[in-house]
Amino acid sequence: MPIYKASSRSALLAAFERCIEGHESLHRAGLLHRDISINNLMINEDDDNLSWPAFVIDLDLAIKESRKAASGARGKTGTRAFMAIGALLGEQHSFMHDLESFFWVLFWICIHYDGPDKDRAVPRFDKWNFMDTEELAVSKTGVISNEGDFRRIVDGNFTSYYQPLIPWINRLRKAVLPNGRRWEQEDRGLYARIREILQEAGKDPQVLAER
Repeated sequence: MPIYKASSRSALLAAFERCIEGHESLHRAGLLHRDISINNLMINEDDDNLSWPAFVIDLDLAIKESRKAASGARGKTGTRAFMAIGALLGEQHSFMHDLESFFWVLFWICIHYDGPDKDRAVPRFDKWNFMDTEELAVSKTGVISNEGDFRRIVDGNFTSYYQPLIPWINRLRKAVLPNGRRWEQEDRGLYARIREILQEAGKDPQVLAER
């Protein structure tokens, strides 16, 4: 089932960690996914079948990384609301764009879901699905560029269920978008740093609490 249906906050974080591991495996195999989105990250909480507790699906837009430079293909590929800022601006796609998309998926879930299956409309962010790509890049940059502004946005828009994740989402923002800016150099170590933050968040008593 889609990752946003995770039965708990800790289950959601663990599923994100597993999906990022899966994405890293794809990257090591030379594949770029290019469409990390809320419906392409899956969680399996079936006690009778735990062989794949979480995984990435839909490789329809995936390409061999070796073709990236040869073709000169540029970005603007993916599900708009979750696309990395650089991809929205047409940068050549990188695994770093996909890692930023993981951040935007988690950000989206924390705004739109007040627990499993309790979704809501949030017009300010729902319009991200339809905005011009360059306009959306500016909007996303405004969200992440200043820590104080970011904290005000998440404090005011995260559902009560996901409020305990706020400090951890902010740490992810700093890791994925250092100094409030889109990345400038590829960094394979980012996979491990993201997983470490997710692991620490999953141990937070506030995150583990019932509500």
